[in-house]
Amino acid sequence: MLAQERFEKILELLRVEQSVTVTELTEKLNISESTIRRDLTALDQQGLLIKVYGGATAVKSVLAREEAVAQKSGKNLKEKQEIAKYAASCILPGDFVYIDAGTTTELMVDFLGKKDITYVTNGISHARKLMNKGSRVFLLGGEIKAVTEAIIGEDALEDLEKYNFTKGFFGTNGVDQMSGFTTPDLKEAAVKRKAAEHCSQIFVLADHSKFDQVSPVKFADLKDAVVITDQLENKKYQKLTTIKEVFS
Repeated sequence: MLAQERFEKILELLRVEQSVTVTELTEKLNISESTIRRDLTALDQQGLLIKVYGGATAVKSVLAREEAVAQKSGKNLKEKQEIAKYAASCILPGDFVYIDAGTTTELMVDFLGKKDITYVTNGISHARKLMNKGSRVFLLGGEIKAVTEAIIGEDALEDLEKYNFTKGFFGTNGVDQMSGFTTPDLKEAAVKRKAAEHCSQIFVLADHSKFDQVSPVKFADLKDAVVITDQLENKKYQKLTTIKEVFS
């Protein structure tokens, strides 16, 4: 097999799997380990993959731009509704719940009943919808981020210090095997991180489009959360965290 043909096969496997080991490549391409290692070094030098210990990972672009709520709300709506419905079913009477700002977490509110539950949120629209449902809800204080309609900043972080939640439900812009859960904004990531630290159980709501995506700021590791998604394409994530597929 010519070098260029090997390169193309390696990159195609990475496109699908996002990460591969030397052992996997030797078995699938029927090539010696030394040849695979040389190929990975060559592709890494060309910037076509990232060589890591024992294998390689795909090169990912960093998604630094944050879409407005109005732009995001209509995307993958059916999938988000099913994710939100399942997430709402995880809340039990007596829970003390944090709901993060975001379009999918906001859809959760539509499926919540009038249980003996107290909610805290940094989502302005979330708080309004919870209030209209007759729920007991607290809205964090702080700076309003217009693009995501989220409360962020030092005041929000200070507010979170006094709470200990049984469960927290979070949105994310990216889910990646190496980078974890990420979001574009430093201040918003800080609020997510602080809230997650105060939750006994963390749920991240992420439709399939969020996987293998990376935004600039990490707020949690994959192992720290249960991920609720519509359908998982890259099954390697199942080895890294707990996945609930609502369309499986």
